Amino acid sequence: MNSARVLIVDDEPDMGDNLTRILRREGYRCSSTTEARKAVELLQAQRPDLLLTDLNPPETGGRELLGQAHGIDPALPVIMITAVSTIESAVTAVKHGAFDYLPRDFSADQLRVSVARALRERTLQVENRNLRARLEATFRFEALLGRSAAMARVFELVRKAARSDASILVTGESGTGKELVARAVHANSPRAAGPFVPVDCASLPEPLLESELFGHEKGAVTGAVRARPGSMESAHRGTLFLDEVGELPRGLQARLVRTLQERPARRVGGHALVDVDVRVVAATTRDLRAAAAKRDFRGDLFYRIDVIGIELPPLREREGDVRLLAHAFLERFGRGRLRAIDDDALAALERYRWPGNVRELQNMIERACALADGDRVRRGDLPDYVVDGASAGPGAAEDGAITAAARAAGKGLALKDAREHWMSVLEASYLGDLLAGHEGNISAAAKTAGIDRKTFHRLLNKHRLKSRPRGGRQGGETATAAPVSARDVIRR
Repeated sequence: MNSARVLIVDDEPDMGDNLTRILRREGYRCSSTTEARKAVELLQAQRPDLLLTDLNPPETGGRELLGQAHGIDPALPVIMITAVSTIESAVTAVKHGAFDYLPRDFSADQLRVSVARALRERTLQVENRNLRARLEATFRFEALLGRSAAMARVFELVRKAARSDASILVTGESGTGKELVARAVHANSPRAAGPFVPVDCASLPEPLLESELFGHEKGAVTGAVRARPGSMESAHRGTLFLDEVGELPRGLQARLVRTLQERPARRVGGHALVDVDVRVVAATTRDLRAAAAKRDFRGDLFYRIDVIGIELPPLREREGDVRLLAHAFLERFGRGRLRAIDDDALAALERYRWPGNVRELQNMIERACALADGDRVRRGDLPDYVVDGASAGPGAAEDGAITAAARAAGKGLALKDAREHWMSVLEASYLGDLLAGHEGNISAAAKTAGIDRKTFHRLLNKHRLKSRPRGGRQGGETATAAPVSARDVIRR
């Protein structure tokens, strides 16, 4: 039996009674009224799970009642009924925040289906809110805010994966929040009281990375004046997070497989075995399954860490989440001075394609908050390439040529190879655009990308993106990129 509470508002008592009778048969708890004033009182007192209302009840219009209802409970789903069965009236209802729309001559089955869908949405939103509340008690969780269907699936996977001890591989584009997912899993797992130890597999050369992972004995490596435990020991009874695991050198892949299989770890230069009890969560922007098939990554390690896979959607595929995240970051960076983002600025943000995903949005809102005058962020506080409606940053003028060249290069590829091809195109175009957008300032570009300068340089070298010092500076922080686009990557 359903136990959800439904509030029915209709100016015709017979219609209200009919709706109540149908829904009570399904087990719903129903209250009804013909007065908008009384409806507001019931909304405040009962906090229903669903509002079912006539588009034009007495005293106030349906749209006004809808606005009052969302003022009391912003997540309340509303189904609107109207005698005027036109596309325009349906669009108007949904535009003003209704979840669904029913014509006056609806059938009982249509009503039951619409109510069930609305309450499923309500359940997802409540679970989403409860999960965030648990996680935010442990660490900041803004970047994983979301009400899109794609993020609802991610939240559900995080919830289920957290309760197990299985290894997890988190995949997704740069800036989608992979480390936040890892921290969410840890915070909601039986290991939450233990340590969470992150290791960046892309930022250190192999000898230093081996020491970082496994530790070393005194004198085992240059500068080792004392013995030091590695990250695996430090993460004992907790979670070891291997960021950019796809960049792990081949030699260390073999050693890591053995350690994960047998559990005892041995420090560099040591002989004693140390028992380690860690839960591994790894993250990568690469397609490791394809890399393993090509023997570019060890298959045994891939299957060891990919017991549960969580794929994070790019921001451009999270409908409605740009607006939600933008307001969350405004609250964080506005420091009480800035209270809103105007409609023109929000429209520009929602048109942009976000190659840097949530991290790029966060940095852009922080920048806008620093530049804004008055009490709100306006269109002019955003970068020009966003205001002008570019789809992927300063280099978007070449999109047509890039797309044509990319399609030509991608013809005949298998799906896995095509995915890797397009990811390479996107990454190269993003790096070149980002560097150009910062006028060649590598440090600023790396900060926007959310990576250190060494990693940024490594990625530039990976895609053979050229840079040259500005103003004669040598080896400096600032460089200007030669005119390189994704088309150049395709030619290679």
